[in-house]
Amino acid sequence: GVAHGFGENGAPEPDGLVRPRQVHGVRVMRAHPEGGAGREEADAVISDVPGLAVAVVTADCVPVLVAERDGGRVGAIHAGWRGLAAGVVTEGLGALLREGARPQDLRAVIGPHIGPCCYEVDDPVLDALAARFGARSGAALRPSRPGRALLDLGLLVRLECLQAGLEEVSVAILPSGCTRCDAERFHSYRRDGP
Repeated sequence: GVAHGFGENGAPEPDGLVRPRQVHGVRVMRAHPEGGAGREEADAVISDVPGLAVAVVTADCVPVLVAERDGGRVGAIHAGWRGLAAGVVTEGLGALLREGARPQDLRAVIGPHIGPCCYEVDDPVLDALAARFGARSGAALRPSRPGRALLDLGLLVRLECLQAGLEEVSVAILPSGCTRCDAERFHSYRRDGP
């Protein structure tokens, strides 16, 4: 009963949409009907206003849409490697929980993002993620060459959702492909630039 979606290249932005000006941080914005698009700096947005659409914009980073089972509270989270290392998923989910949501009532969907087939990162990124995830980060890494690894951002987002108390069956990853591989449907910062 909650309207949702992940946009593709050329898709129009819905009227009345509230989304933050994203900065790869952990700040969570509470959406208001007069909020508009891109006015407030944050990387997650939550709302309990019926019919108010919230969103984030991504171009390889991970979009996460979250809703209570009854749709009473919703959120959208923008999670790149910097945000993940800083805890943006935990902050976004935590904001919903502080508003009264219960972990067992939350549903999360991880949207299209750069896949581990195309996302090679270096030691500084690996070190930042290891500081947050510890040994759990190993499951999301596949060594590629010295000092580098292919990274599965979606898996790290899933791990953060589970750590926050969401049930395994309540966290889905869309099997819609890699943003870098699918030039027809998605913009990719790694492929196309800004």
